[in-house]
Amino acid sequence: MRCFKNIAQLIRTKRMSHPKQFSQSELSHLLGYKNGQFISNVERALCNIPLKMLRKVSEVLDIPSEEIKGAILKDQEETLNNYLYNLKTVTKKEKVEQTTASHAPLYGATGTDGI
Repeated sequence: MRCFKNIAQLIRTKRMSHPKQFSQSELSHLLGYKNGQFISNVERALCNIPLKMLRKVSEVLDIPSEEIKGAILKDQEETLNNYLYNLKTVTKKEKVEQTTASHAPLYGATGTDGI
């Protein structure tokens, strides 16, 4: 599972402690998003800030580039660890796909041995 919690925490903390105390909607609009929901999604760790927006976020919220970079790298490391080391919860769809794959014929679609 993808991890966005470190960048989410950083954005929320910096937005709330900023002298202008931007609302989520205000910050979204300052970043050029028509939908004010964007920052809400970021702060709830549902998505990440697009790479092309990082400099603008850094400028608007007065976040040093290295701090943003550090948060994103921590998230990437956690994401990799989740995929490499943690047991993944298998969804119903994946179970069906695994079952279907395990019952697939050993030969071609015709069921013959290729003769």
